[in-house]
Amino acid sequence: MFEIILQSISMFFTLYGLYYGVTSIFAFLKPKKEENDDKKKNRFSIIIAARNEEAVIGNLIDSLKMMNYDKDKYEINVIINNSTDNTYEVSKKHGANAIKCEVPVKSKGEVLRYIFHKFKNKKIDAYIIFDADNVVHPDFLLHMNRSLNNGYKVAQGFRDSKNYQDNWISGSYTLFYYLQNFFFNLSRKKINSSASINGTGFMVQKEFIEKLDFNPKTLTEDVELTTICAVNNERIDFVKDAITYDEQPTNFRVSLKQRLRWSKGNLQCWKRYHRDLVKGFMKNHNLSCIDMYLNNLAAFIQVVSITVIIIGFIERMITTKVIFNFVGLIALAISYLGTVIITLFITVYNKKSVSAMIPSLILFTLFIATWFPINIVSLFKKEVKWQHIGHNKNVKIDEIIKSS
Repeated sequence: MFEIILQSISMFFTLYGLYYGVTSIFAFLKPKKEENDDKKKNRFSIIIAARNEEAVIGNLIDSLKMMNYDKDKYEINVIINNSTDNTYEVSKKHGANAIKCEVPVKSKGEVLRYIFHKFKNKKIDAYIIFDADNVVHPDFLLHMNRSLNNGYKVAQGFRDSKNYQDNWISGSYTLFYYLQNFFFNLSRKKINSSASINGTGFMVQKEFIEKLDFNPKTLTEDVELTTICAVNNERIDFVKDAITYDEQPTNFRVSLKQRLRWSKGNLQCWKRYHRDLVKGFMKNHNLSCIDMYLNNLAAFIQVVSITVIIIGFIERMITTKVIFNFVGLIALAISYLGTVIITLFITVYNKKSVSAMIPSLILFTLFIATWFPINIVSLFKKEVKWQHIGHNKNVKIDEIIKSS
């Protein structure tokens, strides 16, 4: 009976992996030609939630002022919250609208909620959301304007890294986002499904976000908004030429804390919206409802699947008295080699230095494996607080473009 249960669980997780494996193949399809609709120049309000970001906020504002877009069609707003340094003064010095958050907030989602309400009567077409440590490609708004003109109410840009060469941790984050950009967001784009919002460099139409009365209740406001879009059958565009360069963590302890928040936030989204996602799929038959149902449950699925593998290994070891299974070791080696090949492909595809990424290519499997204990904690820890991550990578946009 126990063996049947294990086999049934294993079958489910095999189908889970097969689902993502099959859907990722669509990324290789020939792209559909889209209309470059630049006739209307939409007005954008750029929103940057900032807390103790004096070291990096200036470079972001400078990059935004260099946009190849009509200067009277966008504004730069830095929303200062819980800050104890000179973020406010630096933001003003570099020419942004520095706005102090006038209500208590504990997370980025609450800051966005505050400013969406504050700007309710502003005459703008859409918001663009960035993190304070970003720098942005000069053509970002040009491409987002086309997406908005083509009928999309929500769009995610391409999330790149400005410090992928620092160490294997920042490089692994970079590989993680490259894989998400290509095998998830681009694949969904190719089949007219919905991409996912991943934290920064995204656009949302003002009228749409006000209609939703967006009030995030989880630790991951980006995942929550993606989930809400799926429930409402609203397709999220992936704009691969709208590039944001993000600062990735280089400290392993910081990485653990950040990814714990991600895992817990996803589980919170599943708990809050799983019934709505099922109803949304039954009503509209949209793939994004399945995506978000499974994505939000990923922490649970990983923990159970790996636990089943460990139990199966122990059971066979007890019954056969064989500690090392040659076939199993070969399977692990092939799996590891496959991961290296895929990450090598995505590195070359994104025209990054392979030599600089060698430590990350070798250790990316370890980066993913460390999600297992993180996910265990996320399942059993009742409360995970949103914690600020410090940034200090002082890189200008023109330095990144020159080195690309």
